[in-house]
Amino acid sequence: MESRIDMPSSPTAVHDVDTALLRSWPVPMPAVEGDKEIRGHVLVLGGSCEMPGAVILAATACLRAGAGKLTIATGQSVAQLVALAMPEARVIGLLEHPSAGFSLDAVACLDPLAERVDAVLIGPGMRDEAATAALVHALLPRFEAADTRVVLDACAMGALLHPPENWPQGMPWRFERPVILTPHAGEMAHLTGIPKDDINAAPDPCALDTARNWNAVVALKGARTVIATPDGTLYQHEGGNVGLAISGSGDVLAGIIAGLVARGAPLDQATCWGVALHARAGERLAERMGTLGYLAREISHEIPALLEQIAGQHAGDTSTLRQTPVAW
Repeated sequence: MESRIDMPSSPTAVHDVDTALLRSWPVPMPAVEGDKEIRGHVLVLGGSCEMPGAVILAATACLRAGAGKLTIATGQSVAQLVALAMPEARVIGLLEHPSAGFSLDAVACLDPLAERVDAVLIGPGMRDEAATAALVHALLPRFEAADTRVVLDACAMGALLHPPENWPQGMPWRFERPVILTPHAGEMAHLTGIPKDDINAAPDPCALDTARNWNAVVALKGARTVIATPDGTLYQHEGGNVGLAISGSGDVLAGIIAGLVARGAPLDQATCWGVALHARAGERLAERMGTLGYLAREISHEIPALLEQIAGQHAGDTSTLRQTPVAW
């Protein structure tokens, strides 16, 4: 398949996502007297009859990243199972297609939440790309109107390939307001038509061009993860280990990012911090358990302590966000 992305030729400065950058860019901390409301409310939409665990992994990571309230929307067939696994969450059961995709009836169920959640993560464990895309496009205008920030992962990123019916034919989809996308090289190949080997050989121009064209913060995941923003800013993170290449690891990363967004971190900051926390959690687990064999469910356990260690802060601090030129 021929590429549908024009690769930029001009070089771009790359910012290392290291301890110095993170400590100069602290994530929002609630005041000592704060309650769960000011820590942010996150909605996780995902799961299916075959993959209920993905939404559990992502939702757990949201809370480990410091979000205060959690709502999960998943298929009716697994809603009770998810509720038992996540006693901290409100769980909503959605009607499902035989294909395991969600019915558009979900829009009416989720519409009242738009005004009450700070961030929404869509995608972990979802099936049926076309049905998921239709649901994403039906929900986006509502979340945009409510100023709810959106993270799209896994199957939900297929919304780029399945525009709404009223979208001009032949015109590539572009988000009205920036969202976060978290593809690995295989998913990026699917979304762009660029061969996976070409993406691995030159991830920077691919991430930059897609971020600009799609109006999204793009985290192109790999041993070296590159994070590009719509304005052309490029970050890179090298770290972690091969133990992170395990089923469910991406769901955890998406959940960490969504939890930070719910706390009030801008999209680019939440993505950089999420990638760094995820990698360092893998390093900590490898030190105790070995590089291979730790589980995705164990990654989230490391996040609270890492948040404080990296930032050099304690839970009682009331540090505020550094002012950044990009405010999404």
